[in-house]
Amino acid sequence: MIKNLLKGIVMGVANIIPGVSGGTMAVSMGIYDKLLHCVTHLFKEFKESMKFLIPIFIGIGIALVGLSFIIQPAFERFPLQTSCLFIGLIVGGLPAICQKVKGKGIRLSYVLPFLIFFAVVVGMAAMGEKEGTAADLSFNILSVIKLFIVGVIASATMIIPGVSGSMMLLLLGYYNPVISSIKNFITALVSFDMQGILQGCGVLVPMGLGIVVGIFAIARLIELLFEKFPIQAYWAIIGLIVASPIAVLLMAGIASVSVLSVLVSIVTFGAGFVIAMKLGD
Repeated sequence: MIKNLLKGIVMGVANIIPGVSGGTMAVSMGIYDKLLHCVTHLFKEFKESMKFLIPIFIGIGIALVGLSFIIQPAFERFPLQTSCLFIGLIVGGLPAICQKVKGKGIRLSYVLPFLIFFAVVVGMAAMGEKEGTAADLSFNILSVIKLFIVGVIASATMIIPGVSGSMMLLLLGYYNPVISSIKNFITALVSFDMQGILQGCGVLVPMGLGIVVGIFAIARLIELLFEKFPIQAYWAIIGLIVASPIAVLLMAGIASVSVLSVLVSIVTFGAGFVIAMKLGD
C-alpha cells in the first residue's frame, strides 16, 4: 500500500514536468504491465484492480496538488540537479526492461521501433521549448469541449512510456494555465473562496473527465500491442527510455554549469537511480 502510494507520487511528479513521462516512471518501477491490466480489466476484476489502483492514483493526486508548488521552482532554481534526479529515476528502470529482450537477438523489426520512438521523444522535446498560444479558460461550451479534448490527449500521452503528457500540454498551450488553475483551486479551497472553487471546477472537471476517458481508451490499445508484438513493444520502450534523458535536458533550460552543480547533479542522479531500483523491486 505505502510502496504503491510512493510509486504514484513519483508518477504524479513526472507528469508535472515537461519532458518527463509518467508512463516511463511506471515502467522503471516495474508496475506498468500491472497498471495496464488493472485499467483494462477494472470491471472484470474490480476489487483486485481497485486495491492496486487506489494508492497509485492517491499518490498521483498528492503529487499534482502538493508538489506542483515545489517542482517548478526546483527546476527554475536548480535545473541541472533536478533534471539529473529525474534522469536517474528513468535510467534506473532500464536494466529491468533490457532483461525482457535479452537473448532475443537483433532484427530490423526490433531496431525500427527503437529508432522511431527515440526520434519521437527527442523531436517533441526540441519542438516543446516554447509554449503555444495562450489557452482560453473562460467558462463556455466551446472552452469546456476544448478542455475535455485536451484532457483526452494529455492522458493518452501520459500513459505511453517516454511521451510526456505535460510536454503535450505545453505544445497545446495549456500547461501553464492548467498548473495555475490547480494552484488557484487549492488556494480557493483552503480559504473557502466559493467563486474561486467554482472557477477551478469549470476548468478541472471537464479536463478530468477527458483524462479518465483517454486513459481507458489508450490502455486497451497498448495492452493489445504488448500481446501481439511484445519484443517490438519492449524495444520501442527502450528507445523511449534512452531518449528521455536527452528530452529532459533539452527542456530544462540550463543556462550555466559550475563544478559544484555537476557534483550535486551526480549525487541526485545516483539518488534517483537507487530510488527507481528500490521501488522496482
